[in-house]
Amino acid sequence: MTDIEIARNTKLNNIQEIAEKLNIPEEYIEQYGKYKAKISNKLYEKVKTKKDGKLILVTAINPTPLGEGKTTVSIGIADGLRKINKNAVLALREPSLGPVFGIKGGATGGGKTQIAPMEDINLHFTGDIHAITSANNLLSALIDNHIYNGNKLQIEKVVWKRCVDLNDRQLRKIKTGLAGEKNTVPRDDSFDISVASEIMAILCLATDINDLKTKLGNILIGYNKQNKPIYAKDLKAEGSLTVLLKDALKPNLVQTLEHTPCIVHGGPFANIAHGCNSIIATKLALKLGDYIVTEAGFGADLGAEKFLDIKCRKINIAPDAVVCVATVKAIKYHGGADIKNILDENMQALENGMSNVYRHIDNLKNKYGLNVIVALNRYNTDTEKELEYVQNKLKEKNIPVSLVEGWAQGGIGAKDIAEKLVKLCENPNKFKCIYNLEEDIKAKIEKVAKNIYGAQDVNYTKEALENIANIEKIGYNKLPICIAKTQYSFSDNPENLECKEPFSITVRDVELKAGAGFIVVLCGKIYTMPGLPSNPAAEKIDIDENENIIGIF
Repeated sequence: MTDIEIARNTKLNNIQEIAEKLNIPEEYIEQYGKYKAKISNKLYEKVKTKKDGKLILVTAINPTPLGEGKTTVSIGIADGLRKINKNAVLALREPSLGPVFGIKGGATGGGKTQIAPMEDINLHFTGDIHAITSANNLLSALIDNHIYNGNKLQIEKVVWKRCVDLNDRQLRKIKTGLAGEKNTVPRDDSFDISVASEIMAILCLATDINDLKTKLGNILIGYNKQNKPIYAKDLKAEGSLTVLLKDALKPNLVQTLEHTPCIVHGGPFANIAHGCNSIIATKLALKLGDYIVTEAGFGADLGAEKFLDIKCRKINIAPDAVVCVATVKAIKYHGGADIKNILDENMQALENGMSNVYRHIDNLKNKYGLNVIVALNRYNTDTEKELEYVQNKLKEKNIPVSLVEGWAQGGIGAKDIAEKLVKLCENPNKFKCIYNLEEDIKAKIEKVAKNIYGAQDVNYTKEALENIANIEKIGYNKLPICIAKTQYSFSDNPENLECKEPFSITVRDVELKAGAGFIVVLCGKIYTMPGLPSNPAAEKIDIDENENIIGIF
């Protein structure tokens, strides 16, 4: 059966029953049908004095274009913890329509380890990303309306972009204001995908509605003729933007196919944004469960780095344990195997690719000082020889490992890793960030590039250096950095998979996100508006005569 068929043939509990598992009173739940609900942010005030549960961060080695099942493993671990009678809660990101209709076709897990209702979550869900899109584009409309009506702020350069939650490469560079109307000023413009919008980052990093409003007001929208910064609050925009986001700020409650509670909220990408679910969702989950399983996007060089260097600073937490997901096919991919023949047994590529695993483990364990275990996510195409080889190589280096079979078996298939994680969470860690906020921008970039990526050097374009100087001039040099680069390699080149030879990172541009409170560092050929693949998943997604959605996987 396909994932969607497995999900559709599983009886879900009413969402009120899931809320009761977490002792959430009925008045704090706003139901969206039988199986989805919003959780009132007033609940946190009620539970904030409770002791935090243990935080488990799920990350991965560098992925392949086929994906490695990190969300599947996260769901399996939470179900596995429930199987051993632990009060586990999931805290995950929301899927974006771009990848759903693009290369992924869905992002709610797979097989017997899924969150549900999967069609709803993968599509419009409770409208959070639509609200972000509307707020983003309202700000764009307010900017251009201000310019049209006299431009009292003397806006000379607009840096705010429009967005849409679809992969549409045609919108990477456009011209706007071509109607020829009096006072309309044509200019070069562009679109981001909605999950790369600063408003998505702000929603995920806000602690409450007042903090949200403040952060929205601090969005840098452009510069005046004296090159002085202009903010959204200068347009009196923060109030209306907050109104559009008031419901989106509430976390969403759903369930796994085994009825484990799951809080799904926010969804920034990790290769072009900070890759973590919302602070509100994570903080709430820590109060509602004894073990909280959360996920950071793509490999540990991206999502985990940003989780640790940005999010953990914001809320003063550290994971009690980190799970690094690896697959046989991903290891072979990083050992030189051709993606077209990635499922063929190739022991040489498997041996070569282990260096990618070791580097991620070294970063997490020795650079960040965290407790780490490898989750070897089993695929039915893996051979016993390959699986045994990976496990034996990890054991030789005293790296904890567990073979996870959640996709085929559900929570039972992740029982071993659940038991190991309970013990691992009791070990103290020596968590430390890679850089200090007091360091200058270039020093922070170079510490991540050299210590986490293994780069020999960092090069900067003229534009990047000018923007760094401008950010420092207006006083934002003490913010954390958010590096945007390819997810497929430690380097900024998606073709450099093995990273055998010394490499440099090239910073081509730097953008200030004053509202979100970080600086985006664009490296290599990375787009904040993705494109569709040659055979997009949209071609297979359909609806049958009974109005059942098909083709999401």
